[in-house]
Amino acid sequence: MAERESSNLLIRTWNSVWRPTPGSLRLLALIGVIGNVVIVVSGGAVRVTKSGLGCPDWPRCSGDSLVPTHDPEHHVLNMSIEFGNRLITFVVLGVGVLVFVAALRLRPRRRGLVWWALAQPMSVVAQAVIGGIVVLTELHPAAVSLHFLVSPALLVFCVALWIRAGEGDAPPRPLAGPWTRRLAAALLVSCAAVLVAGTVVTGTGPHAGDAESRRYGFDITDVARIHGELAWLTIALTVLAIVALHRAGAPAAARRRAHELAGLIVLQGAVGYTQYFLGVPAGLVLLHMLGSVLMWIAAFRLFFALRDRGPASAAADPASAAPRPAEAPQPA
Repeated sequence: MAERESSNLLIRTWNSVWRPTPGSLRLLALIGVIGNVVIVVSGGAVRVTKSGLGCPDWPRCSGDSLVPTHDPEHHVLNMSIEFGNRLITFVVLGVGVLVFVAALRLRPRRRGLVWWALAQPMSVVAQAVIGGIVVLTELHPAAVSLHFLVSPALLVFCVALWIRAGEGDAPPRPLAGPWTRRLAAALLVSCAAVLVAGTVVTGTGPHAGDAESRRYGFDITDVARIHGELAWLTIALTVLAIVALHRAGAPAAARRRAHELAGLIVLQGAVGYTQYFLGVPAGLVLLHMLGSVLMWIAAFRLFFALRDRGPASAAADPASAAPRPAEAPQPA
């Protein structure tokens, strides 16, 4: 009985890729979103445990070995943590390939979804290359910052595919006024600025990934203040967006997305200030990194919630896509 259930699970998994539906493609896209969130947290674990050079070589881990081996200069735990992060990258790459195949196999084929899906495995490959640069430059803070920022950029493709797979291809119909939509776009810019400033704070602070790695030469108080001011700007824009959505009578889904973003920003700010005053403990650093990507995802969900492109069934139903024959004129 267990073997039959396992077989059915394998068949369902195969069909979701080879004979996809809009629902199964959307599920695969969501798995891609989750995978990229996990890799951000695992990358943070590499840094706060000083495991950035646990695998001192790239693409091999150490010497001629692809996997961790005994090395007197590197503790086995640090090597395992860094190697585990590399393995997660390959898992995310595999999911990206499956998503791309499913987008190609979807009938009728939706060209926009194919391009969104193709960007995912390509971005993971780029991230792996940048990860190699991080190792070869011995964790230079600029390379580490770029390595982190690739993940939010990749999440743009993942979230866009996740949302677009659940809707149709009709021309976008605005669900809010131009000013509210500009606020949502400004929120994306503000969140991106917060993420970039956060990497500078990290590159200046104590968690370098290795005790001997170089750091930015900035004053930690100054860069943390700039990071905090950008976060307060993001809060202000979110409050304005909530007020605008309620006054305009926007759909409940759009208002819900704005409330979710506001809640995440408040929690993220509380964690940020707490970790600053407690001396940046490792556990709170990981929680803060998780909150940063969740905030980024929420901002994009709000942006997409301000327009409607029809139901997904209209895009995936061949009968609805086929032209209808002209009707004969009816007698008066």
